[in-house]
Amino acid sequence: MTLSIRTLGTVLAIATIGTVAGCGADTGTATATNNGTIAVVATTPEVADFTRNVGGDAVSVTQIIKPNVDPHDYEPTPADIQAIGAAKLVIKNGVGLEEWLDDTISSAGFKGTVVDTSQGVALRKGDPGDEETKDGDPHIWHNPRNAKIMAENIEKALVTADPGHADAYRANFQAYAAKLDKLDADNERKFAALPADARKLVTNHDAFGYYIDRYQLQFIGAVIPSLDTSAELSATQINDLVAKIKATGTKAIFSESSLPPKAAEAIARQAGVKVVGGEDALYGDSLGPEGTPQGTYLGAEEHNTDTIVAALGG
Repeated sequence: MTLSIRTLGTVLAIATIGTVAGCGADTGTATATNNGTIAVVATTPEVADFTRNVGGDAVSVTQIIKPNVDPHDYEPTPADIQAIGAAKLVIKNGVGLEEWLDDTISSAGFKGTVVDTSQGVALRKGDPGDEETKDGDPHIWHNPRNAKIMAENIEKALVTADPGHADAYRANFQAYAAKLDKLDADNERKFAALPADARKLVTNHDAFGYYIDRYQLQFIGAVIPSLDTSAELSATQINDLVAKIKATGTKAIFSESSLPPKAAEAIARQAGVKVVGGEDALYGDSLGPEGTPQGTYLGAEEHNTDTIVAALGG
């Protein structure tokens, strides 16, 4: 069997950590940190942010995937597997986004609970020919109503794992749910001010399907024609996308913070439209840097809407 460089790297990381995890197996799975909070591992920036908002001071969250890192191509590190081995809960996005997680959990000797935040979300159709997205489109968080379901799944898991703080988790969830409702209403209001024939979106990859459905936008196409980021446009597909941009009067191509903008820039030049990127790049698969407004789910989604409306309404 021939292993790709990516697969080989993952196997080596898991083999290394398997030895580390095995050395500490007699201590059992940790359920609390030194300061009395419960130890939780969250896979993506979005899920980690939901967990911090719902868990509050009672939870210590280790976030696996850092800002502006593409989750589709992520490889676990020894530190990741150590954190999972010491956690009471592992909270994931689900819908195949973390295809590396099952092997990582096994290598860590994790004995706690895995929380799939996608449970109860109505999924968009995925790509049957792609292993990662065959069960559905994993970018569920781009609809704030889905984010609310995800946060509620986290709340329920925390209440079960740590009933002593149940009232706090429930109160935190209710407060955060109100903020998600406001985000959703604000997005609706902003798009209502944009003429319907201007609501045309071209992005780096097909990450905004739930967002597009929720706010009744028109998806023209993507620089990477896939729900994940491993595909590439053929010359024919590039020409077809350029022609479609011109034919529909689409005003811009939106690059994404976790993906290089070169392909988007090349297509934009051929189509004679602008690229929205740099500090204005959309947050498709990630959030912004920690400590910035865009470092939170609410801030990143507000940024996305404001950027799209400004670019398409101008």
